[in-house]
Amino acid sequence: MKITKITPYIIVHKLETPFYFSQWQYDTRKICIVKITLEDGTYGWGEGYGPANVIKAAIEFFKPFLLGKNALAHEVLWQEMYRRSLDYARSGSMQAAISALDVALWDIKGKVFNQSVASMLGGVKNPLIQPYATGLYFTRVDNLEEKLVQEALQYKAQGFKATKMKVGLGIKEDIKYISAIRKAIGTDMKLMIDSNHAYNYQEAIELARKVEKYDISWFEEPVSPEDYEGYRKLRENTSIPIAGGECEYLKFGFKRLLEQECVDIAQPDICATGGLTEAKRIATLAQAYNKEVVPHTWGTWIAINAAVHFVANLDKNPGRMYNELPTMELDRTENALRDEVTQSQVKVENGIIKVPDAPGLGVDVDVESLKIYEEKDTNDTEFKVRT
Repeated sequence: MKITKITPYIIVHKLETPFYFSQWQYDTRKICIVKITLEDGTYGWGEGYGPANVIKAAIEFFKPFLLGKNALAHEVLWQEMYRRSLDYARSGSMQAAISALDVALWDIKGKVFNQSVASMLGGVKNPLIQPYATGLYFTRVDNLEEKLVQEALQYKAQGFKATKMKVGLGIKEDIKYISAIRKAIGTDMKLMIDSNHAYNYQEAIELARKVEKYDISWFEEPVSPEDYEGYRKLRENTSIPIAGGECEYLKFGFKRLLEQECVDIAQPDICATGGLTEAKRIATLAQAYNKEVVPHTWGTWIAINAAVHFVANLDKNPGRMYNELPTMELDRTENALRDEVTQSQVKVENGIIKVPDAPGLGVDVDVESLKIYEEKDTNDTEFKVRT
C-alpha cells in the first residue's frame, strides 16, 4: 500500500455576500485540499485549515518523506512529519498541513479495509449527532438586527436545536443582538456566542455577566488565545461555560489549556491541530480532565466528514442511560467550495446527522467543479475565515 502521489489543490470562491466578524471582513473563501494516491489507485482526501498557500507549501515540504511509504502506517508517517517540523513549527500552518495529510491517510485506510473512518477509530459510539448551526455573521445591511433574527429563525425552522452567533462589536451592541435573537428563537433552542478573541478579561466578564440571563450555552474564544489567565478567571466568575481551542495545536497546546483550567469545552480543529490521529489523543486528554469535546469545523465536506467520524467515536463523558446527543459545528453560510467541489454521504435531516457507514470518510471531490474553482494565480491574496 505504497503512496505514489500527493497532490495539493488550492480552491477559491468569491462570495456573493461579504461578511465580517470581530476581527476582519471577508469576500473570498480559499482552502487547501490534498489528494493522496496509492499504487493500486486507492485515494483519499484531506483538508487543512488556515492560509491555503502556506499549507500547500508545507504539504510540498512533507511530500518527500511520505512518497513510497506504507499508507496504512499512519502513526509512523505522522511521527515522521511531526519530527521533521518540530524545530520550527510546533504550531501553525505546518501542523495544518500534517492534519490535511493525516485526514487523507485515514480516508485511505477506511477504503482499504472497507470500513468507515469512525469504525477504524474504534467504533461508532454515537450513531446520531445533533449539530449546531454556525452562521449569524455580520453583513452590511440597513437593519442588521432584523437580518440576524430572520437567519436564526431559518435555522430553527430547518430543525436545528442550537445555533452560534458572532459577538465582539462592542458590549452594548452585542447585548442588543443577543437579546433579539433569544427572544425570537425562544427558550427551546440553544444559543452560543463567539467573540473570536475580541475582548480582554474585563470586557469579557462584563459581557458574560450581562448576558447570563439569556441562557447562553457557551462563550467561545472570549479573550486572546494567549491569555490563559484571562480564560481561567472568566471561568471562575461566570456561570456561562467557556469554550476554546481552535487556535491550539497538538496535545501539548491542549495540555496547557486544560491544566490551567481555561475551558469547559475543548474545541480542536481536526484540520489544524494534527489531524484525526492527534485529535483522538486530545479527546483522551480532555476526558482525563473531565472536559467536553466539541470540534471546531470549517471548510468543505472533507473537514465536516472528518469531524462527523471523530464525534461518532467520542466517549460519552460522563456516561448515563439518557445522554444528550453529541454536537459539532455545521457551517451554514455561503460556501460553493463545500457545496459544489465536495460531495458527501453525510445528510442533515431535521437537525440530525446519521453517521455514514461508507468506506473511508464518505466524501469525494467533483473533478469538474475542482477545475472551475482551482486557483490559477498563486499570487492572489490569502484569506482565512474563522468561525
